[in-house]
Amino acid sequence: MLNSAPPSPIHVAIVEDDLRFSAELAQVLQEAPDLRLAGSAETLAEGLALLERPPADVLLVDLGLPDGSGIEMIRSAAVKWPSCSIMVSTNFGDETHVMRSIEAGASGYLLKDSSPSRITEEIRSLASGGSPISPIIARQVLARFRQRSAAAPQPEETSPLSAREKEVLDLITKGYTAQEIARLMQLSHFTVRTFVRRIYGKLKVTSKAEAIFEARSQGLLPD
Repeated sequence: MLNSAPPSPIHVAIVEDDLRFSAELAQVLQEAPDLRLAGSAETLAEGLALLERPPADVLLVDLGLPDGSGIEMIRSAAVKWPSCSIMVSTNFGDETHVMRSIEAGASGYLLKDSSPSRITEEIRSLASGGSPISPIIARQVLARFRQRSAAAPQPEETSPLSAREKEVLDLITKGYTAQEIARLMQLSHFTVRTFVRRIYGKLKVTSKAEAIFEARSQGLLPD
């Protein structure tokens, strides 16, 4: 009987200036048999230097770094470690930080009120293709999309016929001939016939009766 190889551990890198929180994370990573701490940094500069090393599977990033924004770290990691899943771990729960982090390349967003043990579960979820987000953040994101959807202009219904074509069709409906329509609209009868061909083409019909029926069906003419 062949022994199946154990799954490869998930390599995790941390960019975090809160030394206590970072130490707690490192501790739970060491205790988890399927997780490995691949590297850690306390500043943006150190984090950017981490990206010169082989990529981790998961990168945890704090946004409030002493020498810059964690969003710059996310943006750089998305370019240099494209296979790495990035998750924010921060105290910032406002919409601006959330949306900028997601736009920069973050796939997860957790507030630091999450326990280290819960974060390890979310690391596994992230590595498996999930997008863990703190419940309050998820609610903000959903509210933001609802507002955008409500504010988006609704497409106006447009008539397939131009105003002149509708005028010609209206006169056809009243029984006028092409010559009579030409005289009423002060056009040549050739121009009127061109309008009629366009009307037939737009309504996908081949006769006057079909054009009237189709126009009424589409609400282009009164019943």
